[in-house]
Amino acid sequence: MIARRLVHTSVLMGSVALILSACNEADQSFDPAQQIGADPVLPEPSSSLIPDLKVAEVVGWKDGETPTVPEGLKVTLYQKDLANPRTVHTLPNGDVLVVQSRGPKGQSPSRPKDIIRGWIMAISHGETRPQKESNLITLLRDTNRDGTVDERHDLLTKLDSPFGVAFADNTLYVATASEILAYPYQLGQNDITAEPKLLTPLPGGPINHHWTKDLALSPDGKFLYASVGSNSNIVENGMEAEKNRAAILQVDRQTGAFKLFASGLRNPNGLAFNPESKELWAVINERDELGPNLVPDYMTSVKENGFYGWPWSYYGNHVDARVYPPRPDIVATAIKPDYALSSHVAALGLTFTLNSAMPAAYANGAFIGEHGSWNRNAFNGYRVTYVPFENGKPSGKTQDVVTGFIQGDNARGRPVGVGIDGTGALLVADDAGNSVWRVAAADGTVTPAPIATDDVSGGGAQAMAAPAN
Repeated sequence: MIARRLVHTSVLMGSVALILSACNEADQSFDPAQQIGADPVLPEPSSSLIPDLKVAEVVGWKDGETPTVPEGLKVTLYQKDLANPRTVHTLPNGDVLVVQSRGPKGQSPSRPKDIIRGWIMAISHGETRPQKESNLITLLRDTNRDGTVDERHDLLTKLDSPFGVAFADNTLYVATASEILAYPYQLGQNDITAEPKLLTPLPGGPINHHWTKDLALSPDGKFLYASVGSNSNIVENGMEAEKNRAAILQVDRQTGAFKLFASGLRNPNGLAFNPESKELWAVINERDELGPNLVPDYMTSVKENGFYGWPWSYYGNHVDARVYPPRPDIVATAIKPDYALSSHVAALGLTFTLNSAMPAAYANGAFIGEHGSWNRNAFNGYRVTYVPFENGKPSGKTQDVVTGFIQGDNARGRPVGVGIDGTGALLVADDAGNSVWRVAAADGTVTPAPIATDDVSGGGAQAMAAPAN
């Protein structure tokens, strides 16, 4: 059955490639770097019967292969043999949680294009081969803080497509495809057997187009912020299907009551509070089918009650004429994002570096995991980039930090979530490579104590960082 599906998929992709080969030649000269920063170049929209397409086949990493990092950094394999790792999260004691998941099953496509999209996504995620059981959370423990995992334990299994986690007051919060669950948990436990409490339901099926739900804990510990992506590209399933979607919800951690915190965000992920400004930030995947160079994905601070355009407009007040009826009154209120990342990079991870042990060149900024494009005629993304910050805002161009995921037309892996481990090094969840990579200062610098993902107190660990013995 798998072989037959591969043959059918190969024939389909070959046919699509032949059709596309004669199209969009002018787009090949467009430099995606023009779309990085506060004021991206936005070409005129374009459309075609068959959207732009270039899919990287996942081949995995051979023994001894690693991504590439700049001088001054060292990359090592932190953990292998995982099952679609999506996000990483460091607990106060330095233990690292790796959330592994695949999307909910049994969703019917709402339009013919969704069938093709499903095949494409299966190829781009490496899911055309036999797969290990996923939808679990694994704990990795580095007992002596030398950057090597000494213990591995499956903390929770058989979850409903988990993605975001947060920890506070001996409680582990897990955002699944349809709810936030609260599990009693003491630091140091190797498994969780207690039944969870349902904190709040989240928008889910029967259609759950963007199923990844991320979480962030507010600096004062009172609220959880949950990201909920849209249920379509541009409202093909009707506005009722978008209730409380394309949004970030603010959830009371005690009662579970939630409110719409910000809206018009097509597919927000990578929720993180900036340790310097204490503002909530996120990375956003923008809409498709306006051409290979629209619309730029972006990172932005998220304002309370802010509206960011979807579906009526993009990047501020640029109207999407496909959405009917038009709403110029709503478009007039749309907030322009802080920083564009260029089109279709599929940014899914974001972490700030202020309290890390990274070298001075990465001391105050944000790492971004770019999962990589499939809906362009040339690859974009497939890397971890760094954006320097100053006074709580982006202050320069992105820098490629972790590369080598794409090789020709093949993907050895695809970065998703990023985070800082218990020693102050960068961790990168690689869902297609089924691995987590660790990127550390080449001189062995570590923080004097673990800094939890949920801790944005700005304790100054960077200034105190010292070389390891």
